[in-house]
Amino acid sequence: MMLEKLEERKEQLEKELQEYIRKRDELNAAAREYAKKRDELNKTVREMLEATKSVKAKRDEYNRKVKEIRVKRNEIFKEIDKLYKEVDKLRKSIDKGGRPLGEIEKEIRRLEFKQQTAVLTIEKERALVERISKLRKELEERKNQLEKHEEFKKLISRIRELKDQAKELLNELKAYAEEADKYHEQLSQMFSEIDEKRKLADEMHEKFVESKKEADRCHNETIKLRKDIKDLEKVIKALKSKQFKSKEQREKEELIRKAKQIYEMFKRGEKIETEDLLILQRAGLI
Repeated sequence: MMLEKLEERKEQLEKELQEYIRKRDELNAAAREYAKKRDELNKTVREMLEATKSVKAKRDEYNRKVKEIRVKRNEIFKEIDKLYKEVDKLRKSIDKGGRPLGEIEKEIRRLEFKQQTAVLTIEKERALVERISKLRKELEERKNQLEKHEEFKKLISRIRELKDQAKELLNELKAYAEEADKYHEQLSQMFSEIDEKRKLADEMHEKFVESKKEADRCHNETIKLRKDIKDLEKVIKALKSKQFKSKEQREKEELIRKAKQIYEMFKRGEKIETEDLLILQRAGLI
């Protein structure tokens, strides 16, 4: 009974061992697949990061041009402001009253900037547009009145020339800014995709670690089960050996018992068979 139970237990352990081996191999295969996907994603990330360098270089180049043009425009506006001061000095000798033209020009620029950048209600924006229109009209009327003076006319002509240059620079600035924005948007999209790839790579790595950890646990279980099976086999072998010896002993005792009976028959002079002689011989009595 004990031997049967031990053999049943050994059979159960062997089934468990095969199940752990199967599970371990599946987990190791999954871990290899996760590692492969992780490495592919990390490679793609490196390639994408390399690709961003040229896009970033183009964006930075256009931003640099925007800055250069801004500096040029600011220099032109400084010169315009300087000329307006000369205009105002001349105006004072010609026109004995009225607001300085430079102040009107500066206010127009300030209001235009506000219109472009501030968030206004419809009523406020309408009022702002009307104010700018009124100031421009005032500026032109004053200029037309004063341009009858030759020196004043030259100054105004130079101011207009500089304004045209500033306008051309503004158009260039807008074009470069649009290009810079386009490459910046492309760069942002690329980095967004890179972040997604990195996230996926991290997920694959986590799954790799989890699968490898579980595979190692299953492997440790197989080692333990193999040891348990080996130890059980030793016990079964020892038990079988003991049972075999017990049987052999019983057979030997039976042989001696029969041999003694035959020997007594022989001593009494009774007839014995050849087979009986062989039994006596095996028992060591002859």
